[in-house]
Amino acid sequence: MALLDVKDLTKRFGGLVANKDISLTVEAGEILAIIGPNGAGKSTLFNGLVGHHEPSSGSITFNGKSTVGLAPEQIAAMGLVHTYQIPRSFGQMTVLENTMVGALLRHPRLADAREASERVLELVGLPDRMDVRAAELNVAGQKRVELARALATEPRMLLLDEVAGGLNPNEVIALTEILRGIHAAGVTLIIVEHVLEVVMRLAHRVLVLNFGQMIAEGPPQEIVRNPAVIEAYLGRKYRV
Repeated sequence: MALLDVKDLTKRFGGLVANKDISLTVEAGEILAIIGPNGAGKSTLFNGLVGHHEPSSGSITFNGKSTVGLAPEQIAAMGLVHTYQIPRSFGQMTVLENTMVGALLRHPRLADAREASERVLELVGLPDRMDVRAAELNVAGQKRVELARALATEPRMLLLDEVAGGLNPNEVIALTEILRGIHAAGVTLIIVEHVLEVVMRLAHRVLVLNFGQMIAEGPPQEIVRNPAVIEAYLGRKYRV
């Protein structure tokens, strides 16, 4: 049984069809990337998966249970957690305190939440910044705090919304290695991403959206050679 199973998902906003008949499965241990041009429906799909809105039709099943109609915090408690494209850290709180906000979902005792948070901060490369206020970090640091808070909830599946956006090349390389470590720790990943380097380095499989519909799906090396994907998103420089 797939960890995530989406069938015939459609989302309408008035007369606008943002997602149309999308079906996908994600197995435990997989890394799936979702790409496409701006306005393709990626954010709508992402927000539907984590409960920010209900689909107009279709089904979403996580670990064998329907998530349709559940609030985001209920879905998070099931083990399906997401990060935001723009970090939403609590600027006046320390890195450790921000991480403990997530850890308290599984560890109500503060001592246990602190211990779990310290382990997570090691994983994301911030053990030496745990007492620094989040507002004092650069973009890369704040994205790691966002990642740490999500990981502290101990998810089975983590959805990452443009986690590499705004990072320089060295920061992208460092982030890629952090994500490898997270995956190696047993977390299934879905990555919505424009930075193709991250997609090519990490993804087992890529799903491509355009105008709200899935136009291609397959391994990264096949996707970058797909004429429909080149035409809709990648551009002529990827022609082979």
